[in-house]
Amino acid sequence: RRSSSAMLALSLSAALSYSLGVVPALAPARSAVTMIAPAPLGDMVGKRTRPKIATDITQLIGNTPMLKLGKTVEGCGATILCKLESMEPCNSVKDRIGYSMIAEAEKRGEISAGVTTLVEPTSGNTGIGLAMVAAAKGYKLILTMPESMSMERRVMLKALGAELVLTPAAKGMGGAVRKAEQIVAALGSKGKLLQQFENSDNPKIHRETTGPEIWADTDGSLDIFVAGVGTGGTLTGCAQYIKPLKPEVKFVGLEPVSSPVLSGGKHQGPHKIQGIGAGFIPGNVDLSMIDEVMQISDDDAIATARELAAHEGLMCGISSGASVFAAKQLAKRPENKGKTIVCIIPSFGERYLSTILYANLWEEAAAQTAEPLD
Repeated sequence: RRSSSAMLALSLSAALSYSLGVVPALAPARSAVTMIAPAPLGDMVGKRTRPKIATDITQLIGNTPMLKLGKTVEGCGATILCKLESMEPCNSVKDRIGYSMIAEAEKRGEISAGVTTLVEPTSGNTGIGLAMVAAAKGYKLILTMPESMSMERRVMLKALGAELVLTPAAKGMGGAVRKAEQIVAALGSKGKLLQQFENSDNPKIHRETTGPEIWADTDGSLDIFVAGVGTGGTLTGCAQYIKPLKPEVKFVGLEPVSSPVLSGGKHQGPHKIQGIGAGFIPGNVDLSMIDEVMQISDDDAIATARELAAHEGLMCGISSGASVFAAKQLAKRPENKGKTIVCIIPSFGERYLSTILYANLWEEAAAQTAEPLD
């Protein structure tokens, strides 16, 4: 078994060989597997070591740990590993694209701190990541968000200095997108719509950081990758990095039962799995990279998230519950016995205390009174 550093070096060498048109020596793939052309590699590859003392909050983004689930997956035939994006500086996977979309636009000379007003539709976590980076870099940020998102999200955005505009819940993320477009049109040349659903800097950061991190930390041993589809950036970017190195890895995308657009259905209105199921197929979703789509119910996602907190000590959000629930279903399939499944934990559970996930405990805690002392 190679060390993580050795495996990372091997993966980078293989990926570089692909980019130069040279096919590296890989373990024999099953005959049914089609080789995937690699995506271009960026300058972040191989540079994920955190500084001992950061001078900028953005230096602490990425390099998140992985956790092997125990008690909650007893009896499953496969190993389930969780990529804890809940341990980012602002506690979600969206910290990565918040940095990437701003930093890459700066490199291209498209925006400038103190001059450009950034505008973005968000279900909450992307907005928080953007607000963190905007605060660190000195940008004004206006965010549009469906009113159905949690109160914790609203407060976080305001605390980080962003201006928040709410849109009708029934319109989903489509409504937030339309409002953002109206705002940036009114700003003219001083406004910049970052467009997380279409912006190629979104999957780019996952291709350059998240995917390589998972490959290195698993020593390339993963067999199945599971992630909810919100913008599609995490799943697409990780697949673009990993599939050229190991084409037989199966990528599974998740969507809510009430928003089965990836499966060819129609968005049926609001659901409870915040962060996924936008109601349309985003431009950043590369459907050719998705081997299977699973639909997850609100109840299954919520029950699993609660179970993870109570029995694994893993405090996470509703979409994380969806991710682990899907991983457990995959692990129970006979053909997946002995395999390694990696699933994304997109955000930290404290952001959902006021939602249906923990509303019962919120009410219980609020009603609790002090006990007398002897």
